[in-house]
This record gives sequence, structure tokens and C-alpha cells, in this order.
Amino acid sequence: MSTQPKVLITSAAGKTGLPAAMQLLELGFSVRAFVRQNDHRTERLKSAGAEVFVGNQYDVTDLRHAMQGVQRAYQCAPTAPNGLHFNAAFTVAASEADLEHVVTLGQWLSSADHPSLFTREVYLSDHLTRLLPRTTVTSVNPGWFADNYLMVLPSAAHLGQFTMPLGPGDEKKNAPPSNEDIARVVAGALADPETHAGKTYRPTGPELLSPNDIAAAMGRALGRKVRYVNISEKMMTKALRANPPSNYSEAAVSQLALYAEEYRRGTFAVNAPTTDVETVTGRKPEAFEDIVRRYVASHPELMPSVARRLTALGGFLKILATPALNLEIVQRHRDYVQTREPRFSQDDEAWTRTHQPQPEAPLNLKSA
Repeated sequence: MSTQPKVLITSAAGKTGLPAAMQLLELGFSVRAFVRQNDHRTERLKSAGAEVFVGNQYDVTDLRHAMQGVQRAYQCAPTAPNGLHFNAAFTVAASEADLEHVVTLGQWLSSADHPSLFTREVYLSDHLTRLLPRTTVTSVNPGWFADNYLMVLPSAAHLGQFTMPLGPGDEKKNAPPSNEDIARVVAGALADPETHAGKTYRPTGPELLSPNDIAAAMGRALGRKVRYVNISEKMMTKALRANPPSNYSEAAVSQLALYAEEYRRGTFAVNAPTTDVETVTGRKPEAFEDIVRRYVASHPELMPSVARRLTALGGFLKILATPALNLEIVQRHRDYVQTREPRFSQDDEAWTRTHQPQPEAPLNLKSA
């Protein structure tokens, strides 16, 4: 039995929760994995030694039960318009459980007056968690994940096109971090609160890339030429409505459009790349091409065939036939809370002032 503190991982079947749980188990920690349902991912967690807790993360009663006997936790809100509700319930349960340390997953864009409701809720949630009187907090605030590009990898694989509304193809505007590197920073901070308490980290990849760079890396990983196509926001909403990722509701699409605008404005390039992955974990971040190669190796459906190309063409025709999403109507119908003077991140003086480079912390090779 582990003598290390027990750690609760919320969203433990998710993109960062699952690898964070697995990494902590490898470090010898006892992990309780909070999931919505049992599936192949929970079987993987159980096989690795995690205790799986099936429940509703929005239910404070379930969170209270999940935190019994726990000393540390990863607060990873689902991508949903009720993320603030989850974080409020989490904070209540964490206060009652008297947790010693919490790591929160936030956003590089986080600010009080951002046009995105999701981003404003992240801002409030981070401040709410830091009100806990006896709990130390580490914030992990990534920007545009490498995983976002992988959504369109089937089109790159079978049609030779990388399509996103990211602006000119030659402008280097993002240093994309892998899910696994984000999780490594989370796990490192949970493993060593004494070093990382009170810190804010922004995991990035090792270099700024342009959309053309992204397309070229995809092409090398796939063994074919891939071309970047800068599509309109309208076309993006049509594509996401026609072939939605499993966790993208219309509400999430409305926020992704705002993040794409931040991308075009160059906000994800501000102070990037960082050394935070290496600072916390003692290892260099993954290069984007390596991320894509790993993904391709585990997804045989990306291998070329006539049938898959025809399926991809059918998907493209479906996109053309799908009505675009009116983002203003989505937000109005959902009765989103509005801010009096919304400001994108670089137009916000407080955001600009607080997003300057931080002094580097010492390398922590123990949590590598």
C-alpha cells in the first residue's frame, strides 16, 4: 500500500485527467479517479491501481464522498457552460475535507471581462479556490492545446488539408502543448506542493509554430503532403455541427470561435514558448510532430485507403450541406451572463500586466 498522500483526480477519464492519474500512480501515489461512468478508460485506471469513483462532478454530495480520506486534488472542470457550478461545489467539498493542496486547470486567456463566458468562469473559479484558508493552490494555465489540431487530422490524412480559422499560414502564433505534458505539470505540482504551491504555470510546446508549420508536421507524420487552408468562422461552425467531437456542444463551439479570434490576434504567442514543462518535470516538452506521430500510430483509421477517402469526401459534402451556427443566438438563447465591457485578453490592461514572464523555479527532477 502506498504511504504517499491520497490524490483525487476529477475528470479522470479526460484528456489531462487520465494521464495525470497514470503518472501519479507511477510515482507511487494512491489515486482516486472521479469519472462519470465505467468504460475502457476506467478499466485502464483500475488495472494501473487507481480507486475509481463513479459519480456526478456537479453534485456536491458526490464530491464530498469522493474527497473522504483525500489530501490533495486536481480540479479539472468539464468543458461546459456550468463549469463555475462544478468549481463552486468542488471548493465547498475541498474546504470541508480540509485538503492540503489543489492543482487547478485554468486558461492562459483567463480574465475578468473576457467575451467568453467559459473563460470568465475559469477566472472566478481560480480566485474562488484560492480563498480556501488552509489549502495551497497551484494553477496550470495552458493555451491552445495540440489536441485541438488533431480534431481535423482525418481531413489531413485523407484529403491532404488542414482546415482551421487561424489566420495567415506563415504567422507563428502558438507553441502547442500535448495533453501528456500538461498532465505532467499537474502531476509534478501535486507530487511536490512545497515547491509548487502558489505558483502559476503555463505549459507550452518547445517552439512557436505557424499553421503552415502545423500542416507540414502533420504531413511528415502521415507520410503525405498536407496543405493549410484558412477557413472562415462560419465554415468552422458548420464543420463542428456536421461532425462534432464527443465533448463539443453548441455552447462549446460558441466559445471555441472566440478562442480562434484570440489565436488570430496572437494572444497564444505572447511570452511563448515557456520553460514551465521542464521547470516542473525536469524533461523537455514534446515537439508537435512527435505528438502527431504518436497519435497516428494509435489510430489505424488514419491510414490511407479508397474507402476512407470516400468517407472523408462524404464528410466534407455533409459540412457544405450543414447550416452554420449563429453564435450570438446560441449565447442569447442560453441566457449567458454578459459583461458590461467585454475585452479580449490583449486589450485588457490587467491581463497584460499579470501575464508577464515569471521568474523560473528550480528544476524539480523528483517529479519527472
